[in-house]
Amino acid sequence: MGLFFWRAEVRWLCVLVLLAVAGCTPSAPPPPAPTAPDPAFEQAQQQWRAERHAALTAADGWTSLVGLHWLEHKAHYIGRGPGSGIRLAVGPARLGLVSRQGAGWVFTPERGAGVQVAGRALRGPIAFASDSDPTPVKLQFDDGKGELSLIHRGERHALRVKHADAPSRRGFKGIDYWPGGPQWQVKARFRAHPPGRTLPIVDITGLTTAMPNAGRVEFERDGRLYRLEAVAEPGQPLFLIFADRTSGHGSYPPGRYLDTAAPDARGEVVLDFNHAYNPPCAFTPYATCPLAPPENRLDLAVQAGERTYHLAEGEAP
Repeated sequence: MGLFFWRAEVRWLCVLVLLAVAGCTPSAPPPPAPTAPDPAFEQAQQQWRAERHAALTAADGWTSLVGLHWLEHKAHYIGRGPGSGIRLAVGPARLGLVSRQGAGWVFTPERGAGVQVAGRALRGPIAFASDSDPTPVKLQFDDGKGELSLIHRGERHALRVKHADAPSRRGFKGIDYWPGGPQWQVKARFRAHPPGRTLPIVDITGLTTAMPNAGRVEFERDGRLYRLEAVAEPGQPLFLIFADRTSGHGSYPPGRYLDTAAPDARGEVVLDFNHAYNPPCAFTPYATCPLAPPENRLDLAVQAGERTYHLAEGEAP
């Protein structure tokens, strides 16, 4: 009997010890309470996205691009017909002639082609100013739905063609966004460079252009310091071209763009990565987009701003 009671007491003692240990073991901390949404932040983001969508899908927005034609000769006939040296995807059979005149170009409309400039019919030749000139010329055709302009890249010129009925515009599917949030509105410090400094930027065609580089921005994220070189003139708003760890993994592979206000008097600026946006080349194969320089490739996953846009089948990015 004594042995029996002794074993029973041992069993009860073990139970009590286990209960005591269990009571002393710290429980897992409760999950953090979800952050209440900020109505002002959400409203501002929705407004920015709506404006971005409207700009992309405007009649002359980036989704309306239907052609990019490099000018390789001194003269080119332009039109949709088989006799044209530059064949347009849309428009009249013969639109006109673009020809080299000294250091510039001249456009001569075909009779009856209905070419207009600023809403007025074009009757004769006109100096064809490019996007590098103070006042670029934009030619309208096809009852105003088409637009022809001249772009200047390095030592080359090209015709850029837009049309309101472009399949890429009519079939635009909208933009997807990373979750983002107020935590991606980052305060940064602007560090000015010596006057006159430039940054070599390569575009998607392979052309390298020296762009003004007034300084760089520095910001911290999770205890690490990051830097981005800015394309800007001194005292002006900043244009940032960057790639990050989401590039090619949910974001447009070559990188994204970000605009900011000019640095304030203390040299501070806010980087709102919720407004990181895709370059035009993400939406059309007919754009010439600057790419992120090596200095601006962040070892950071920026899960804010625009995701990759998937072109329709058969369209090359």
